[in-house]
Order: sequence, then structure tokens, then C-alpha cells
Amino acid sequence: MAAKKGHELRPNPRTGRYRLISGNWKMNLNHLEAIQLVQKLYFELRDVDYGFAEISLHPPATDLRSIQLLIESDRMRFSLGAQNCYYEASGAYTGEVSASMLAKLNVRYVIVGHSERRRIFGETDEVVAKKLAAVFSEQMTPILCVGETLEQREEGRTDDVLMGQVRAAVSELPGDLVSTLVIAYEPIWAIGTGRVATPDDAASGAQLIREELTTLYGEGVANAVRVQYGGSVTPITAAELLEAEGVDGLLVGGASLDADAFARIIRA
Repeated sequence: MAAKKGHELRPNPRTGRYRLISGNWKMNLNHLEAIQLVQKLYFELRDVDYGFAEISLHPPATDLRSIQLLIESDRMRFSLGAQNCYYEASGAYTGEVSASMLAKLNVRYVIVGHSERRRIFGETDEVVAKKLAAVFSEQMTPILCVGETLEQREEGRTDDVLMGQVRAAVSELPGDLVSTLVIAYEPIWAIGTGRVATPDDAASGAQLIREELTTLYGEGVANAVRVQYGGSVTPITAAELLEAEGVDGLLVGGASLDADAFARIIRA
């Protein structure tokens, strides 16, 4: 299969930051289905599409090796991502996957602190901070997820929740590392519910995140961090969300399981 040469990735002229669109497949697709999806997505995209945003794919752990080989052998312009890792390097942790294991598969991005990990698996801010440090220790980039529930939003606690989650995750890390971080604002009330935050909501979340980073590290670090929006993203809503002030990309869930839909989001 011939590789697509594509266009060089360009930064957003308004911000100087490189956009990142990530597909989080969650617990879907075996390795054969995953290969089919990646091949279809590859053929759906045009050369010019690769110049707008970096594209990361986050399959289940059982699919990572297959997708790594596919991307590398066919020189596809996708970055490999993982959905989770454990913070210890090795040991008696049945069922867990370490950051070093992911790094050996040439994983570039690792999702940390997704709302489902926090809610279903009880991950605390302390655990999220340890995972963040583990990912950085293996020279990979974490995608830190933060976001408020509907109850917290209705109680007017969005500011405190977002800033608190950011602070708890990064405050022990040096600024040079934090500047390379990706933070995904995923309002929990908009995940899998069909309710989508407006561009103003997305912009407000990005602003709160950068305000906290400015307090902790200064404007230079805050302006370097990329902020994604995540939560029921569709091809219809993608364009206006990407135009929201301070938003540098998207963390896409269900729509990334459909090659045509995900390609339309990328082209948005």
C-alpha cells in the first residue's frame, strides 16, 4: 500500500498551537475490526486533511500492537494513542498496563483521568496525578481529561471543579513538562447524552483551564498547552467547536468508530 505524502502539519495561525483530533474507541473493536477501521479512515482522508490537525487513534490495549504495525508499515500519518495506563512501572498489578509497555509500542498520547475512569473505576485526583507523571516519565504526552457533572454545573461549581482538577493533576510537575500537555475539557453532562456544549461553553472551559495554568506557571506555559473539547462531538457540531476561542482540537468518542463520520469531523 502506497503511503500518502500529504501536506505538512500547520499550526493554527491565530494561536501558534498545533491542533489535535483524537479518536477514543473505548471498549470497542477487536484487533481485526480495528485494522479495518483504520484502513477505511486512511482512504477516506485526502492529503490536505493531514495539514489541519494531528490525528491520534486510541484503540483498546489488545489492538495496540496491530494498529502500531499497520500505521508504521504503511507509513500512515496517524499518531498511536492509548486510553489508560497504570502509574507503577511493573509489579503484581493483575490486568494493568504500564506506561513503559505503551512506550515500547511507540504510543505517543495516553488519555489520563477520563470521566469514565474517575466515575466507574474510582480514580481519584491523586491517582490521576501519578498516572500523568508516569506517562511523562516515558516521554509520551498525556491527554488530561477534566470536566464537571450536571449537578456541579447547576450548582455553579464549574470553575472550582475544573481549576481544582487541573491543579491537583499538574501542580507537582515542572513547567517545561506541563507546557507539552494536552488537556481535554469534557463536560460530563455532555458525554454520551446527545447534549453538546455550545462553542461558548467550550471556550469558557478552555479559558478556565488556562487561567489556572497561568496562576501556577505563568502565561507562557498556559499559552503553550493545547486544550481539546470532548463530549458527543459529531460532524455537524465539530466545525463550530473547533472555532471556539482557545480550543485546539477534539476528543471524539462514538463518532470515531465510524470512519466516514470521523473523517468528516477531521475535515471540519
